[in-house]
Order: sequence, then C-alpha cells, then structure tokens
Amino acid sequence: MAPEQARFEYVLRLGDHALINGQRLAEWCGHGPFLEEDVGIANTALDLIGRARFLLSYAGDIEGRGRGEDELAYLRDERDWRNLLMFELPNRDFAFTTARQFLADVFHLHLYEALRASRDDRLAAIAAKAYKECVYHVRHTGDWMLRLGDGTAESHDRIRGALEDIWPFTGELFDADAVDEAMHAAGIAPDLGDLRSRWEEKVSALLKQATLQPLPQGVRSLSGRRGIHSEHMGFLLAEMQFVQRAYPGLQW
Repeated sequence: MAPEQARFEYVLRLGDHALINGQRLAEWCGHGPFLEEDVGIANTALDLIGRARFLLSYAGDIEGRGRGEDELAYLRDERDWRNLLMFELPNRDFAFTTARQFLADVFHLHLYEALRASRDDRLAAIAAKAYKECVYHVRHTGDWMLRLGDGTAESHDRIRGALEDIWPFTGELFDADAVDEAMHAAGIAPDLGDLRSRWEEKVSALLKQATLQPLPQGVRSLSGRRGIHSEHMGFLLAEMQFVQRAYPGLQW
C-alpha cells in the first residue's frame, strides 16, 4: 500500500471511530437516567463528533479527491466505513453504554496521548486537543463503572452482564494490520501492542476497584476495518445520513 493511501486509511479510521461512537451516544439525548447525566452524555457525543470533523476533513485533504467532512460522513455506503464493530452496536441500556464507553475511552486516552508525538504535525495537533477530552471521558465513565460495579446487587449484575457482552469486541481494538504497521514504521502512529498493555493495566485496576473481574482476551477481528459490519450499521447510517441523502448538496 502506498504511504499516502495508508495515511488516508488510518486517519479515516480514526474519524469513523469517533463519528459512529458519537452518533450512538447522541441517541441518549433526552433519555439519560437523570438530567445531569443526560447533559454529560450529550457533551461527550459532541466531543466525539467534533473530533470526527477534524479527522474526516484531514482524511479528505490527504485523499485529494475533493471530498470533505460532509461527503465522507454522509455520502459513503456501509462497506466504505472503517469503524470498529463495538461502536455501531445498539445502546441497549445504560450499563451497556457505560461499559462500552469506558473500554473505548481508556483506549482513546492512550492512543491520543501517543499520537501527540506523531511525525504528522496535523494529526499531532488534533491528538493534543482530543487527549484533553479523553482525560475527562475516562474519569466520567470510570466513576460510573465504580458506582455500578460496587453498588447494588442489580447494578453489579447489569454492569457485569454488559462487560461480558461487549468484551469479545475489544480484540478488534488491538489487531494491527498493514495500515497500522505502515503508520507505526513511519513514526505517525503508536504500536498497538504497547497500547494494549497500558489499556489492560488501567482497565484491570479499575475493574478490581469496582469489584468486577477482568475477562479473557477479546476475540480478534478486523471486520469493521475491512468494511464488513453488523446488521446494525445500515440502520444507523440510514438515520444519520437521511437529510443529506434526501436533499443532496444541502447548505446550512
């Protein structure tokens, strides 16, 4: 794969992760367990969508085909998306959303911390802003993991069940492919193996505090990165892309 193609794919993946994750969190707006948390989830969704704008704009510039953030967000079909499968799964309940978000937040905390030192100056600048948000996100979801895990019997059972359901998808976080290897060799991206050990250490420590036990290693899968998605992705895109598809070229 040509270096610029690999760079495009890498930045596109980061943008797709952020946008689909943000879209799922935005579905909680007006449905949170109480007002303060409703606002908190919405703010995290806005952080992720804002991050996606920076990343997709940059991906479009690398590609050089005239596609900007809107075209990449609203005019791609399902097989063209590169987000991880865990982000497209339906929210189910608050425990499931919290467990997924905590595991993702810890991953992004270490990823963007490392990307601040990227040889790609524009990506490093995006990472510097994203890292500050990730610090808050981990604190927020980490507090909820403690409250639910070390709370009532029902809250403990719910968050434990959520972890068991989402854990198999975490293997995809660390499955490096040719794009990841090329970016690491070029000094643009960190080694996913190094990130994994740091992620496992932080996650395991908090789960222990929350009276929850770490689970076996997640299933290894690259499906989302290859554009092979779950049955939920098409429904998510149909809702997210509806206005632009119905009114092509709409300008606000």
